[in-house]
Amino acid sequence: MGQEIKGKIAYVTGAGRGIGRATAIQLAQEGVHVGLIARTESRLEKLADEVRSYGINASYSAIDISDINQVENGVAHLEKELGRADILINNAGIGVYGNFLELEPEEWKRTFEVNVFGTYHVTRAVLPGMIEKDQGDIINISSSNGLKGTAKSTAYSGSKFALQGMTEALMQEVRRNNIRVFTLNPSLVATELAFGDHLEEQDKEKYMQPEDLAEYMVSQLKLHPRIFIKQSLQWATNPF
Repeated sequence: MGQEIKGKIAYVTGAGRGIGRATAIQLAQEGVHVGLIARTESRLEKLADEVRSYGINASYSAIDISDINQVENGVAHLEKELGRADILINNAGIGVYGNFLELEPEEWKRTFEVNVFGTYHVTRAVLPGMIEKDQGDIINISSSNGLKGTAKSTAYSGSKFALQGMTEALMQEVRRNNIRVFTLNPSLVATELAFGDHLEEQDKEKYMQPEDLAEYMVSQLKLHPRIFIKQSLQWATNPF
């Protein structure tokens, strides 16, 4: 017998589009109140209105997660509007690709500022509330590139490998507080991050969809609190 997530509070980063948006909608359909975090306020405002149609509470903070002051203020706003989070989905991330010597130092730095430090900033702001509640779930969305490096992904892979290590260590640290911390490692998902505008409409269905990962995360959250899957890898069946 699993656990009920209806009535819980979830914060989702990168909620404006793609996996984050699909996850926020899926959680709302399950009766979870959602705090939405992304940079573009217009997208957040539209999504908040959409998820409220499911009868849940929603609020948002338009912030850059690489800025710790923005994160602290943004999370404080969500806590005031919704309450402290029971669930945190660290989805926000950027992808920078190119030959090692061609990537500019600023591109490397920005990749780590968002993918690693951004996740750290949000988790650092949310975690005290979970510790106080003595329960919680933190899902960090990494990538198959965080398990195996590929050519022209040195910055992206480096950031995702770092995220794997941080997640693993934090998982061990907060188990005693009944907080589950785990990573998802999807391969190619039909999102702007992965393909930009280069994916033909007829080819999109060949790849994993944001909704597939959202559904998978909800299934993990519903597992009995005594168990969790600390790391998983998701692949499309046959995108070729």
